[in-house]
Amino acid sequence: MAIKVKRSYRFAVRSSMIIALFAAVILYGLQWYTEAVNYSVLVLFILVLFSFSFALLQVRIEKFIYRRIKKIYDDVALLESSSLASDPITTDMRTLTAEIEKFAQDKKIEIDTLKIREEYRKDFLGNVSHELKTPLFTVQGYILTLLDGAMDDPKIRKKYLERAEKGVDRLIYIVKDLDLITKLEVGDLNLELARFNVIELIQSVFDLLEMKASKKEITLMFDMDYPEPIYVFGDEEKIQQVLTNLLVNSIKYGHVNGTTEVSVENLIKNKVIVRVTDNGEGVAAQNIPRLFERFYRVDKSGSRKEGGSGLGLSIVKHIIEAHGEKIYIESVEDLGSEFSFTLEKSTEEIDVNL
Repeated sequence: MAIKVKRSYRFAVRSSMIIALFAAVILYGLQWYTEAVNYSVLVLFILVLFSFSFALLQVRIEKFIYRRIKKIYDDVALLESSSLASDPITTDMRTLTAEIEKFAQDKKIEIDTLKIREEYRKDFLGNVSHELKTPLFTVQGYILTLLDGAMDDPKIRKKYLERAEKGVDRLIYIVKDLDLITKLEVGDLNLELARFNVIELIQSVFDLLEMKASKKEITLMFDMDYPEPIYVFGDEEKIQQVLTNLLVNSIKYGHVNGTTEVSVENLIKNKVIVRVTDNGEGVAAQNIPRLFERFYRVDKSGSRKEGGSGLGLSIVKHIIEAHGEKIYIESVEDLGSEFSFTLEKSTEEIDVNL
């Protein structure tokens, strides 16, 4: 640690002046009393006493105060990230006090952040453990049952192996989502940006989820006819995953004979906004801020019956933010929800420049 001494002479100057003036008043009083006032001697006495007092006080300050302040800096230097430890050492009390207060405030913020992260880490590990435990125990139970003799019956063997396979599929699904969200969070996911027709992409997602929606008699639809294509710029595969996750979520929490409507609207000159609106269960206001957290579930029991990794909305948020775009949610309990996100519009001119 480079040490530079920032000397403050104000204390020594003021103290020396007080000592010199006090002594000068006494000397003047003695001269006046003896009726032998000599102003030249008086001035010289003041200057000499001031100089001596100043030098003495400054040396004492350097020897005692600076030594103790330096120890504070040395102790703080143990925290290598500290901005205080890298600053020049100062003996000015006002500056030192301000630096210490700032240092303490920064450390308080750092400690509070670490506490929040620690709680988040505990919640995350607990959630991961819970999500993996259910399918693992399911698969283990079927395998143990087969080993105990059930595999001798062809019908039971086939049924249990099929159920075990579903448990393994769910494990793979969770692990894949965990891998994806980890890459998204650390910025390790390369987006393959290109120009594509978002209307065509939405229709393809409708086709993929048609069977799933029909089981709950939910209709997937556009808000209007889109005779012309709407071209946007982004990673088509990742945006498809965003739409799939949002629509699956809408179906999962939708009412029987409900609807899920998708619209694409111009937002500003170079942006469009895609809205996914349903008339399902909706979300209570107090739960909305946490919807994009990993493994957060509004209805702990109901959502598990529908499956899923609990990472869908978190993945959606990270993909949209990786595109430099925004995602929004509006929801009213028992009335429905609307998820919307922005995308960059693409034109032939923009595509040529790329």
